[in-house]
Amino acid sequence: MAVDKDFYNSSSAAKLGWTPEWFGCDEFDRDLVKAVQKWQRSQGLVADGLVGPTTYRRVWTDREANISDHAPRSRCSSRAENHIVHNSHHLPINWDKVILWDEPDGFKANKGCYTDLSGREDRDPTMFVNHWDVCLSSESCANVLNKRGISVHFLIDNDGTIFQMLDTQHKAWHAGISNNVGGNPKGIGVEIANAYYTKYQDWYIKKGFGERPIIESAEVHGRSTGPFLGFYDVQLQALKALWEAVNKGLDIPLEYPQNADGSLNTGVHKDCERGRFRGICNHYNITRQKTDCAGLDLPKLIDELKN
Repeated sequence: MAVDKDFYNSSSAAKLGWTPEWFGCDEFDRDLVKAVQKWQRSQGLVADGLVGPTTYRRVWTDREANISDHAPRSRCSSRAENHIVHNSHHLPINWDKVILWDEPDGFKANKGCYTDLSGREDRDPTMFVNHWDVCLSSESCANVLNKRGISVHFLIDNDGTIFQMLDTQHKAWHAGISNNVGGNPKGIGVEIANAYYTKYQDWYIKKGFGERPIIESAEVHGRSTGPFLGFYDVQLQALKALWEAVNKGLDIPLEYPQNADGSLNTGVHKDCERGRFRGICNHYNITRQKTDCAGLDLPKLIDELKN
């Protein structure tokens, strides 16, 4: 029986999340079938014009390698608007310094440092996890992550530049109790540049970033910390821009882990630990082994976004 190729491709797109634009077309019609066949021939695939699992995975991987080439353009200029990327789709972000993994100054997570979900059905992340990197810069953090064989989706540098290392479709290894529990399966992670220890304050001043705020004490896991370095305001603004982007683009709620009285939970939160939380949390909400990001005022920052 002949396959209705237009219907097949439309159903494939609805299930997997691709669009005719991926092949330079506008509609699910014969022009799309021809464009798919042409692309399949160029890849040495059977040119049947059907975007099945093999074709989808191949085109997804090709887009990932050159994702910036596929960014939507402003109607008023040829310049690409700023975006982050989920499942090979560009999500707008209201921030002027965003660098993707395939751009000249970008950082990329090494293969083998994350669970590759190329060409799979949408991972549907529901939780955003904040980390500090205990590094002097995002470049240093990227190197450390790759050497350690772990990963995160985003980095925020000292000047507020957001680097995306990994499509958020992939499962990064950044906040897991195990690989299938905690913040990894449903989480998106960010590492915010901050060397943490106050002895590094002079380094930041010498490099022209200025003094970091000093947090004299913060509570985490029922204990008070000693003094440590806080985040620059520009980093917090970048962080809020990321939260806003994943809220609007992926429907991750602007909510934080709460105690019974509605205050911020500064210890392990059961839903975060189990990977069931929907919203924005800190790494310490997932495990008692971590204290990041102590002192980060989630209620205040989220309230600023909502209002």
